[in-house]
Amino acid sequence: MDTLENLKNNLKKITETLKTELSALRVGRASPSLVENMTIDYYGNKTPLKHLASISVSEPRMLIIEPWDKNAISAIEKAILTSDLGLSPIVDKNLIKIIIPQLTEERRNSLIKVINTKLEEAKIQNRSKRDEAMKEINDLFALKKIAEDEKFKLKEKTQSIVDEANKNLEITTELKEKEIKEK
Repeated sequence: MDTLENLKNNLKKITETLKTELSALRVGRASPSLVENMTIDYYGNKTPLKHLASISVSEPRMLIIEPWDKNAISAIEKAILTSDLGLSPIVDKNLIKIIIPQLTEERRNSLIKVINTKLEEAKIQNRSKRDEAMKEINDLFALKKIAEDEKFKLKEKTQSIVDEANKNLEITTELKEKEIKEK
């Protein structure tokens, strides 16, 4: 049924968005995903960093950003400095180095709070999508396009799909928490 397929697709997008947001959280080691989606003001356009430069890991705690257009270095540096990542870029001729500092216990705890907030926001989105699907099912029943038995089966199936999606969200956040708690 289209309603359930749409629900599955919407819930999958919510999970992917959460994964993307969590990948941008700093966990004490270098990863291109930390900065690749950061938007840079490049000649008046908001452009993701991954479209302006190559991003690589040279050491476990060092990122190297090498812009294809050397004129973009100052814009990239400014974006990194003003981001909420708390990173200090080092401009070295035609590239930018970012040394990822070790996480403090205070920073770990604040990151875990951010993760839990993002998890709750994603669950709220899931509930909203569930409510939309339930309304569609009720509308189909009201229009006599489905029988009452089918309505209840579809509602049960909808809830089980949402429960599974919420479980996936929790697993995703648990993995990120575990990663942050590692010294």
